[in-house]
Amino acid sequence: MCGIAGIASYNAHLVEQDKLHKMATAIKHRGIDGEGFWINNSTTVGFAHRRLSVIDLSENAAQPMHYSFNNNQYTIVFNGEIYNYIELKNELIKKGYTFSTNSDTEVLLALYDCYQEKCLPYIDGMFAFAIWNEQERKIFIARDRFGEKPLYYYHDKEQFIFASEMKALWSVGIEKQINHRLLLAYLSAGFVSNPSNASETFYTNIKKLPAAHALIFKVDKNDLFVYKYWQPEINTSKYASWNEEKIADHFYALLIQSVQRRLRSDVAIGTCLSGGLDSSSIVAIINEISTKNNHQQPKTFSAVFPDFEKDETKFIQLVKNEFNVENFTKTPTAQDFLDDFEKLIYHQEEPFQSSSIYVQYKIYELAKKHNVTVLLDGQGADEMLAGYTKYYHWYWQELLRKFRFTTLINEIDATKKNYHQVEWNYKNYLAAFLPNLASKKLSSTLQKQINNHPFLAADFIHSSFDKSIIEKPVVKQLNDILHYNTFQFGLEDLLRYADRNSMAHGREVRLPFLQYELVEFIFSLPAKYKIQNGFTKHILRQSMIDKLPSKIVWRKDKIGYEPPQQQWMQHNAIKDLMQEAKQKLMTNGIVKKELMNRNFQPSAAHEANNYSWWILCAGNML
Repeated sequence: MCGIAGIASYNAHLVEQDKLHKMATAIKHRGIDGEGFWINNSTTVGFAHRRLSVIDLSENAAQPMHYSFNNNQYTIVFNGEIYNYIELKNELIKKGYTFSTNSDTEVLLALYDCYQEKCLPYIDGMFAFAIWNEQERKIFIARDRFGEKPLYYYHDKEQFIFASEMKALWSVGIEKQINHRLLLAYLSAGFVSNPSNASETFYTNIKKLPAAHALIFKVDKNDLFVYKYWQPEINTSKYASWNEEKIADHFYALLIQSVQRRLRSDVAIGTCLSGGLDSSSIVAIINEISTKNNHQQPKTFSAVFPDFEKDETKFIQLVKNEFNVENFTKTPTAQDFLDDFEKLIYHQEEPFQSSSIYVQYKIYELAKKHNVTVLLDGQGADEMLAGYTKYYHWYWQELLRKFRFTTLINEIDATKKNYHQVEWNYKNYLAAFLPNLASKKLSSTLQKQINNHPFLAADFIHSSFDKSIIEKPVVKQLNDILHYNTFQFGLEDLLRYADRNSMAHGREVRLPFLQYELVEFIFSLPAKYKIQNGFTKHILRQSMIDKLPSKIVWRKDKIGYEPPQQQWMQHNAIKDLMQEAKQKLMTNGIVKKELMNRNFQPSAAHEANNYSWWILCAGNML
C-alpha cells in the first residue's frame, strides 16, 4: 500500500525533480516507510513513490521499480496489493520469467511484459499503478475493478499529471476549480459522485480514473486514451441447475479463498468488527483458517457508543466470546470530532455524507496505536447481497412483474414480521412498478427537492442544475439495482472514504467480499439468494449458519458505524463551525443570505440533520 504520482510531457522543462518531491511530500501519509523518485533519460516522464511496506519489506522491493526482459524495459509505481501474486508468479516462472524479489510489484511487471494491456483480467487485487514502457514510449495506468485504490489526473496541452490523491496535484500548481454542478447535487441530495460520469470530481479540471478502467498516455503525441476493461454481467441462468446447498458451498469456498489470499502479509494483520454479519463472518473465517494452520487470531477493532440506542457492544461481545479474539474499542466523541475535523476534511478532499466516516477514521487510528498495519473489513456485501431494507421493494416489484403473487405475499408478510417496527408503505412501493419504472427518467422527487430547496440560492441552482446527475437507473429486477449500487453509484464512494481514512494513519484495508470471481458468482444468482423469507443477504446467512452465533446470523437491525450524529450537531463549537461554513457558502453565492441568521426547517428531522452535515462539509471544502 502506497502513494504514487507522476508527470509526463514532451516539454522536458515541465518534468522536474522538485515537482516530484512536492507531490510525494503531499501524500507522505500514504507511505511512511520510504520514498523514491525516477526521471527517464529524455526527461519526458518522472515518477514519485511513497512506500508502506507490507509484502517483501526489503529495499529490493522499493519503488519506482525497474524491470527488463527480452530487451523490453519498464518502470512502475504501484499502490495496492496483488493477492494472487504467488499463483501468478508460479505461472510466469513456467513461461521463463525470473525474479529477484519476493514482492507482488515485480510479479506485476512480469505479468505486464507477458500480456501487455491484457494483463488486467489475471489480477485478483486492489490497485492503481503506472507503468512506463520505454520501447513504446507510453504510460499504462490501471485501476482495480471496484475502485478500492484511487487515481486522479490532470491533462492539458502540455502535460499529464497523476497521483493517488488530488492534494499532490495541487502541490504543483493545479488550481482548485470548484465543480458547482456536483456541488449542487451534493447540497440538495447528498450525492458525492456523478453516476452518469464516473470520471467527474468536485473540481472541474481534475478527473479520476473510474474503477475497472485503464489509461494509455503517449507522451510524444500528448495523446490520452481511457477505456473500460471489466464489466460483470447479470446472468441468472448460469447456475440454474444447482440446488441451494451447492450454491451455498460454492459461495463459501470462494469467500474463504478470498480471505486466505487477503491474509498474505509480512506485517501484522487485524480485522474491523462492527458486530454485524459481514465483519463477523470474516472473523469466523479467519478463525477457521487460523485453527487449521495453528496461527494466532488477529486483533479486532470496534467503535462503541455506550447508552446510545444504536450501540453494537452486545453483538461485538458475542463474536469476541465465540472466537476468543482480542478486541480493542474506541468511543469517538463530539470533542474528538472537533479536534480532528480539519484533518478529516484534508484527507477526504471531497465531501462525505455523514459523521460515520469519522468513526471509521478513529478505528484505523486505533489500529495504528496497536501496531496493526493491515485490516480486513466487510465492505461490499450490502451492495451485492441487498443488505439494506431499501432493497425490499425492488424485490417485491420483481415478483409482481413475474406474476409470482404467492411468493410476493409471503415475502411481504415475512418482512413485516422481521421489521415490525418499520412503517412499510406497500402501496407506494408497488406503485413504482408502473410502466415508468422500466424507462430511464428523471426523479421528480429529487428535481422538486432541488427546485424548492430551503436554503440554496436561486442563481446557484439555475447555473448549476444538470438533470443527468439525478436520473434513475433502469430497474427491472433486484439484481439491476444491486448492480447499479455496486458498479455505478454507491460502493465506490464508500471505498473512497475507507481509502482516505486508512491511509491517513498509514494503514491498509483489504475487502474479501470484493474478490472478482465471488462478485461474478453473486451476480449470476437469482434474487431469492439475496432476499428470502424476509431476510436480506440470504446466501451469506445460509453459509454462516454453523459458523456464527445465531443472533449474529439472523440479525435484522443493520447499523454499521453510526455515531450519535444528531447529538454531536448540538455541540456549541460545532454550531460555530456550521456558521462559518454557511458564511463561506453565502459569500460564494451558493446559499441564501437569510440562512445565516436562522435555522432552516426541512420536512423531517433526519433531513435537517443531513442538510446541516452537507453544509458543514461543503463550506469547508471551499
